[in-house]
Amino acid sequence: MTGLDDDVAVGGLRSLLTGDVLTPDSPGYDDARTVFNAMIDLRPGLIAQCANRSDVALAVAFAREHGLELAVRGGGHSVAGLASTDGGLVVDLRRMNSVSVDPVARTATVGGGATMADLDRACTPHGLATTGGRVSTTGVGGFVLGGGSGWLDRLFGLACDNLVEAEVVTADGETVRAAEDSHPDLFWALHGGGGNFGVVTSLTLRLHPLTESALGLLLWAPEHGPKVVRAFRDLMADAPDTLGGGVIYLTGPEGEEFVPAELVGRLAVAVGLVHAGTERSLRELAAPLFDAAPAGAMVAELPYDQLQSALDDPPGHRNYWSAEHLATLPDEAVDAFCAQATGMIVPSASQHVLFCMGGAVAGGPGDYPVPWRRADWVVHPFGLWTDPADDARGRQWAHDVCAAVRPWSTGAVYLNFIGDEGRGRVVSGFGTEGYARLAAVKARYDPANLFRRNHNVAPA
Repeated sequence: MTGLDDDVAVGGLRSLLTGDVLTPDSPGYDDARTVFNAMIDLRPGLIAQCANRSDVALAVAFAREHGLELAVRGGGHSVAGLASTDGGLVVDLRRMNSVSVDPVARTATVGGGATMADLDRACTPHGLATTGGRVSTTGVGGFVLGGGSGWLDRLFGLACDNLVEAEVVTADGETVRAAEDSHPDLFWALHGGGGNFGVVTSLTLRLHPLTESALGLLLWAPEHGPKVVRAFRDLMADAPDTLGGGVIYLTGPEGEEFVPAELVGRLAVAVGLVHAGTERSLRELAAPLFDAAPAGAMVAELPYDQLQSALDDPPGHRNYWSAEHLATLPDEAVDAFCAQATGMIVPSASQHVLFCMGGAVAGGPGDYPVPWRRADWVVHPFGLWTDPADDARGRQWAHDVCAAVRPWSTGAVYLNFIGDEGRGRVVSGFGTEGYARLAAVKARYDPANLFRRNHNVAPA
């Protein structure tokens, strides 16, 4: 560990924390250092399993004083492994996963280590929800701070649009409240600027009424892909904001009655639909897709917390993702998207995705550093596989997908969807003006760039 050559200081930190401090020889260390992407195999020098904001402040101070690289872990879903570090200190927030719902004010106060499953389970009994990640094990903090696109963002807006206030431990160990009336520059930066400015130990999010929700999944053989994508595109052009979803090339799953035998274990094209309404109304809205004669279909009403976890990605896979946001989706772009499906690793858990945006995403606040919100479509090669021998092939497929649709790209990108693709892509994620403004905020709250394990903004 850089700047730390004995155990005395570690023992002192351990004695001060309510939570635990793990070193490489501690029981449970290997489980604690494991992140979602099995391709990431980093070995932190210390893992501070924080139980409260005081623990966080102590851990941040320790890393700063001993010159340790600092990483912050919520859900651990960063595809680039930015929730961990080699030899440095990880501030592990997973014990801080409480969720408190105020059904009258329609807000939820969420601990910095809570997952989407924690949030959704707390909100569903009240008939309330907010935009959440499409995988229930995603950490709420990183999801919201990165902008936050989910199944119902066309109705509720981006997750960051619903951020009411946040509690942040800054690089100097101070705890501040960021809201419209308190540290407004920091509050603005938390709307898409990521983890650049401190450790967010709690967030308060705006909730919306949601008493009915339905999920649909329709399957076709892959040769029907262009027809399916065009039908979905035309459907979404006039669809209400209650309907969200995308086209997904995937490996036909086993053990599902609605999946025909000829597609099990083979490439298939699907349309996934999520609707803030009943099964009947979803079927009515999706009538043009049913007219396209799917080989298999499943439509069901589900409580929102169950719907949110219905399509979870399996743990333990090697991951590589990227994204391109499209201004338009002409037939040429449809054909380019569909042609890239043949390069996907099959069978695997990989998905070749085209999500529809628009609605409250495009209509949300224009001031936040999330320029990608104006795109109507996003192409998202989402690679997951198990064999290290497939790493080069999986990466190349993601690169090829992005290159194929780049002629229609806006140039902006949702950084939660990508790994480390260089500074140019980081600037594209925030926009040139947004990046400059974020750099000024960074200079105020983290001038030494202690919080750099992220899509980093250098202090101005």
